[in-house]
Amino acid sequence: MTEQRVAMIRACLEEQLCPIELEIVDESHLHAGHPGARDGRGHFRVRLISEAFDGLPRLARHRKVYAAVGDLMTTDIHALNIEAISPNES
Repeated sequence: MTEQRVAMIRACLEEQLCPIELEIVDESHLHAGHPGARDGRGHFRVRLISEAFDGLPRLARHRKVYAAVGDLMTTDIHALNIEAISPNES
């Protein structure tokens, strides 16, 4: 299930944000027993570099990432740790 979730997240982010670089790490095992993890959704860390973030403040970048993963936030993702970087900053 983990590999499938990572693949779904990757597909959404690649389609919507065209990242130059994308790393997705499943950190669900670090949250075993956490009340939010009981529903079966996962905890993920994403690091992406994309021109879509040029000139945007941090909050706007995070909103773009959340919009890109869309419904996965209610079906597969409980928590998403985001590092969203513009190519100018990398």
